Amino acid sequence: MKKTLIFIILVVVQFTIHGQNNLLTYYEKSNYLETPRYDETIRYAKTLAASSEFIEYTTFGKSLQGRDLPLLIVDKNKNFTPESARKSGNAVLLVQACIHPGESEGKEAGFMLIRDIVVYKKYEDLLENTTLLFIPIFNTDGHERFGPYNRINQNGPKEMGWRTTANNLNLNRDFLKADAVEMQQWLTLFNKWLPDMLMDIHTTNGADYQYQMTYGMLTMGDMNKEHTEWQKKYLDKIEKDLLNDKVLMFPYVSFRRWHDPRSGLIRRTASPRYSTGYSAYQNRPALLVETHMLKDYKTRVDATYHLLKHSIAFVDKEHKNIRKINLKADQEAKELAGKQFVLNYYTSQEDSTTVKFIGVEYEIVHSDLSDGIWVQFSDKPKDYELVLFEKLMPGASAKIPESYIIPVEWTEVIERIKAHGIDYTVLEESKEIEVETYRFSNVQFASSPYEGRQMVQNFDLNEIKTKKVYAAGSVIVPTNQRAAKIIAHMLEPVGPDSFVRWGFFNTIFERKEYVETYVMEKMAREMIKEKPELLDQYKQAVKEDPEKYNNQWAKLFWFYALTPYWDDQKDIYPVGRILN
Repeated sequence: MKKTLIFIILVVVQFTIHGQNNLLTYYEKSNYLETPRYDETIRYAKTLAASSEFIEYTTFGKSLQGRDLPLLIVDKNKNFTPESARKSGNAVLLVQACIHPGESEGKEAGFMLIRDIVVYKKYEDLLENTTLLFIPIFNTDGHERFGPYNRINQNGPKEMGWRTTANNLNLNRDFLKADAVEMQQWLTLFNKWLPDMLMDIHTTNGADYQYQMTYGMLTMGDMNKEHTEWQKKYLDKIEKDLLNDKVLMFPYVSFRRWHDPRSGLIRRTASPRYSTGYSAYQNRPALLVETHMLKDYKTRVDATYHLLKHSIAFVDKEHKNIRKINLKADQEAKELAGKQFVLNYYTSQEDSTTVKFIGVEYEIVHSDLSDGIWVQFSDKPKDYELVLFEKLMPGASAKIPESYIIPVEWTEVIERIKAHGIDYTVLEESKEIEVETYRFSNVQFASSPYEGRQMVQNFDLNEIKTKKVYAAGSVIVPTNQRAAKIIAHMLEPVGPDSFVRWGFFNTIFERKEYVETYVMEKMAREMIKEKPELLDQYKQAVKEDPEKYNNQWAKLFWFYALTPYWDDQKDIYPVGRILN
């Protein structure tokens, strides 16, 4: 009997050890030097889900090349749907990794932490009031453009994925314009679950310093008071917790002079093209995580692991509070109509504070090769007292109308409205509606494409009122909805990521009818004869802008624009603002 008992114990111990070894990640088995390929990542995600009834493996779409977009849902009460999670009172935390697949720390840290919480029960007090959504690889096609030379500035892993999707789009510039198929499917996931907080995990480029990670969060006044205070409370707690783990964290900054911390530090906010900006304008806090690329891979993964662990603990404790704050922000967004809404902010270069920056010694020398400055970092720690600029100033703004109307022919814009889960109604029959809109002038385009689009860099606007017949199928988008800020960023041209700036409406700036010079030479003289003051106005225009009016065609087009033959829809924004 005694021998039998010993045998049973040995079998159980061996089985337990084997089971635990089976749940070691590829990263751990590689002695913390490598990250797994896509197939191995999916295999491990499914194995992890099979190991616990509290983990569900699913997908939220497919990439351009046909790869599943993986998602793990972790909930100790099996709340695997948005409806059950909301009914439970849990906060929903969305953690995404590998939006830039060469920056893969989040994948390793997320897998290990989920295993340690749910399977190994190492932190049994975590995920008590939180439903965790974990995307181990967002950009699956870029992940499989795998190789050792994809991140020249980065210290490990041995091989890694590529920054962009299969058709070379950067997903972390795509949240608002949503050109990528993968992003459109992410938007469906986001709007289905409406997570209470988002964490987006990256690896930074830039200068050398001692911090293992930096962060970005909208805490400088561009979210409402409650969100700002909650996020500051979160960051204060997280920074203290990380210090106990010997992990240093600092705000994500740029330098007034490239690579030179002593030139001064600048914090900037995020527009809705980025994950943090998009989530914030959806009334949800978001943390951008940027581990330091020059630290070794294990150091970066460990720092991410600790950050995720402490973040879950904080959200667990604050689950009621953050849900309440988010719902209040949703209600505030519904009441934006008739109010002025700031669409972009810039950092003041006049107001500053002094902060301690934990860096390294470095010197700046002149390069005899490139004839530029060469920053040479050492491995010697050094603390600096540096000037920090972080006061946000409001830039462009717009008064939010009761609703917008998008003509039926602008199908791409309408499809984006649908992709963002925005409420709208459709005109069932043609109707004349009085609207306010804009006339553009002095439009300037970027000299090269960016993220697959020819962006509109600058323009002047004049408000106009007009009556216009909108065809059946045109879409009316009311602003008394929780996504009002996103709607304004899309449809108000002055927004930094408006659909105008991204080039969705570029055809309205094109002239489609022309006039022969011999016709216009005669007509211009007839116009001057009928209205003599035109001649002085014409000469003044040429004098003020000689570069524009530098040839016969341009000069005669000045007169052509004053004739009834001129295209009265050119430079007119087709989206209408319905004020009441």
